[in-house]
Amino acid sequence: MTTSLRIAFAGTPEFALAALDALVAARHEIVGVWTQPDRPAGRGRKLQASPVKQRALRLRLPQYQPASLKSAETQAQIRAAAPDVMVVVAYGLLVPAAVLGIPRFGCLNIHASLLPRWRGAAPIQRAMLAGDSETGITIMQMDKGLDTGDILWQQHTPIGPQESAGNLHDRLAALGATALLQVLGQLPSVPRRRQDDSRASYAAKLTKGEARLDWRLPAVTLARCVRAYNPWPVTHTLHAQAVLRIWRAHALGVVAAAAPGTVMAAGAAGIDVATGDGVLRITELQPAGRRRLAAMDFSNARALAGVRFS
Repeated sequence: MTTSLRIAFAGTPEFALAALDALVAARHEIVGVWTQPDRPAGRGRKLQASPVKQRALRLRLPQYQPASLKSAETQAQIRAAAPDVMVVVAYGLLVPAAVLGIPRFGCLNIHASLLPRWRGAAPIQRAMLAGDSETGITIMQMDKGLDTGDILWQQHTPIGPQESAGNLHDRLAALGATALLQVLGQLPSVPRRRQDDSRASYAAKLTKGEARLDWRLPAVTLARCVRAYNPWPVTHTLHAQAVLRIWRAHALGVVAAAAPGTVMAAGAAGIDVATGDGVLRITELQPAGRRRLAAMDFSNARALAGVRFS
């Protein structure tokens, strides 16, 4: 059983932080942290460091931000660090074959789905949108394909009926960190299982446009959208020619006796909107330029019955 390893870590967003923290706490030696270059963010479009870079600086770990891992200089940099293994968590850049072969145990990836289901950029949200009842974490031995490597470890978890993608993201990040330590503790003898490519599905990257609600869809489908796009890009509709963001909602098991998008009732319980099949009850929303608030508070300030969202 391996007790301590020299680890090169590659990650960028918040999802990767739990794994990095777990590696440090387990006293593995982090020989370098690779993360994406600083990007413009916010209204001022000022350069902002990734969450992983910020954590690496706080932990006083050596960190690198190449634009790509394809350059000979970057690959020599990784080789000089002499890692036993590279751990890749939502890095966001291609890991070329030349890098995969540098560590003696190769490169391991934490992926937020039960591969081969939901290969790709947005597995958490796509699982929710599809109505999956469960998801999980896969620790994978990386190869040249997109999330196609051998499976080393999987941890299942149910998707809560009212759970948002943000909440599930946090749970999966923690599960991934725990699973990673289990796998590292069994290297190099951890068993491998090839993926069944015939069962694969693709989790395409999210776009802002897909989060606009189409009231002709069934209420259960729209409720999944609200959960899956929370906290980004957030479902939205138009009210009085202004964007209205929908943060929380659920489907009601009643018949919609109005055209899709029509507000059927508004009160203490929420705002009930007719859909193509059933009624969606909105419980938390956000008018343009304002803070999030309970749907009841929004409806108290205006007459909504009969109004049609577009």
